[in-house]
Amino acid sequence: MNIVITGGAGFIGSNFIFHMLVAYPTYRIICIDKLTYAGNISTLVSIIKHPNFKFYKTDICDKKTIYRIFENEKPDMVVNFAAESHVDRSIKNPEIFIHTNIFGTQILMEACRKYGIIRYHQVSTDEVYGDLPLDKPQLFFTEETPIHASSPYSASKASADMIVLAYYRTYGIPVTISRCSNNYGPYQFPEKLIPLMIVNALNDKPLPVYGKGINIRDWLYVEDHCKAIDLIIHKGRIGEIYNIGGHNEMRNVDIVKLICNELGKSENLIEYVIDRKGHDMRYAIDPQKIHNELGWLPETKFQDGIRKTINWYLENRNWWDSIISGEY
Repeated sequence: MNIVITGGAGFIGSNFIFHMLVAYPTYRIICIDKLTYAGNISTLVSIIKHPNFKFYKTDICDKKTIYRIFENEKPDMVVNFAAESHVDRSIKNPEIFIHTNIFGTQILMEACRKYGIIRYHQVSTDEVYGDLPLDKPQLFFTEETPIHASSPYSASKASADMIVLAYYRTYGIPVTISRCSNNYGPYQFPEKLIPLMIVNALNDKPLPVYGKGINIRDWLYVEDHCKAIDLIIHKGRIGEIYNIGGHNEMRNVDIVKLICNELGKSENLIEYVIDRKGHDMRYAIDPQKIHNELGWLPETKFQDGIRKTINWYLENRNWWDSIISGEY
């Protein structure tokens, strides 16, 4: 089995590659990554010489190169992690999000149509659903929840999902889509909430929290996400969307306080800043469908996962130090 994994030098993509190389020793993994600010080749250093791994530095928007890779590698499956994904950056510069997340996805779909695959999987986000009110904790996102994107980022991801489903309906491309809650774990770029707070706390820098910090997110340890995608691409029903949630809802400020406590740092480092434009209040996923159909449930409790994550950043300072300094 040959699997193309786009965005494989990023946070979730790299963790998925590590998972697949262990779980399927006979599979060939072909990684495509543009190596933008969030794609770090040092993340893949431990497998770069693996006999079943191959790396291509290119942009998924580069149609000519993507076609050449498909022609040479003859992938059976494609898993698309490649995306611009930081909401703040999408507010400041929407154009790159529209280009990569929409146009890049369409080029991948065309490559699949031209060269043929047995499964294309689109890694999406729960943010396409918009948000939920804080005063109705009984409400959750399901696969039937209408799309109601709030930011240029989530709108671009929702658009990509629609393109993927259109190629399924129009051309019969065998696709699946997953929409996941917030991930955390090793190799996450330190502009995201959890690694940013860990790194800043270790350096005794301010811990910026938007507004009052009462926004709620559903957190999923990245290994659990990788196992869910593994199940979907092998056993999921073609043409279906699967929500992947962690059942770990927490307020942002409570996560920051927990990190302070784990690192023995004062909560006085917390600095409340002007809220993000259009800031979604609550995300919460109902993963009943993937549980009923594929038997998946999150395995990692947040208290355990956050400790493993903190320990990883403590033990791998060279990795994030090079990012902070800009050396990578």
